[in-house]
Amino acid sequence: MLTNRVTELLGVDLPIVQAPMGWIARSQLASAVSNAGAMGIIETSSGELDNIRTEIAMMKDLTDRPFGVNIAQAFVADPAVIVDFVIAQGVRFVTTSAGSPTKYTGQLKDAGLTVFHVVPTLKAAMKAVEAGVDGLIVEGAEGGGFKNPQAVSTMVLLPAVVQAVDVPVIAAGGFLDGPTMAAGFALGAEGVQLGTVMVSCAESPIHPNWKQAIVDASETDTVFLNGHTSPALRALRTERTTALEFDHETNAMAAFGNVKDLYFGGDLEAGIALSGQVAGRITSSRPVADIIRECAEGCDATLAALAASYVTR
Repeated sequence: MLTNRVTELLGVDLPIVQAPMGWIARSQLASAVSNAGAMGIIETSSGELDNIRTEIAMMKDLTDRPFGVNIAQAFVADPAVIVDFVIAQGVRFVTTSAGSPTKYTGQLKDAGLTVFHVVPTLKAAMKAVEAGVDGLIVEGAEGGGFKNPQAVSTMVLLPAVVQAVDVPVIAAGGFLDGPTMAAGFALGAEGVQLGTVMVSCAESPIHPNWKQAIVDASETDTVFLNGHTSPALRALRTERTTALEFDHETNAMAAFGNVKDLYFGGDLEAGIALSGQVAGRITSSRPVADIIRECAEGCDATLAALAASYVTR
């Protein structure tokens, strides 16, 4: 994989970033990602900052490679301390999401950190660039987790943003292998973010029932919830989420359920199991190192095959 602005800014071998899923993106998963040459991310959206501090300390024992932290602003338990908390952990890379890029970017950059902001629209991308971010994570609505209610697919959103900004862009939503990574590069991205495939991987700390549900899912087995309010959600289809799919009055966040019974107890009806549409292409729970290696090598192979197939006449 050629060096580009993403690998240079993040200090990684491969322009692949792991998504910052709450309770999931902790040292067990993130260290495996970093050790594979990509960028592991530790979440803060759980609000459990004491546990997060411990997880970051464990990261430093588990890997000597770069890793970062995400600040999901809508879920920050104590907004007054989160920036100082992140800076104190000694990380050099931060992704911010679920809020305005003007809120924390200046403070983080003043402390010498590299900041990428997650955006779901072109308007949000322009605002983030004006706020001074170093790069963007452009996330289409096919991705899992929290979304903009006005859904835009990666295929439309990514080139619209790339054409309008000069900062490096990481593409998110629908990526899991070499061909999809190559597609992101063809649309102007310089890296990809992997989410659902990391939820299902061998090192993911979630219950095997959730991993198996992802493996068993078809491409139509996710639902888009909360299109009438914010945040919207994309999740696996279950009895709970199917009941909410066309409910335009209930806020799905209020019906989120018992997170830990779902995540670690394996009861898929206890809460909302966030997942992207790419679940329909995941056929097994694989080790992180295999996923990342095959993604990078497959991207190179796909781009080389395309170059060989389409010769200028």
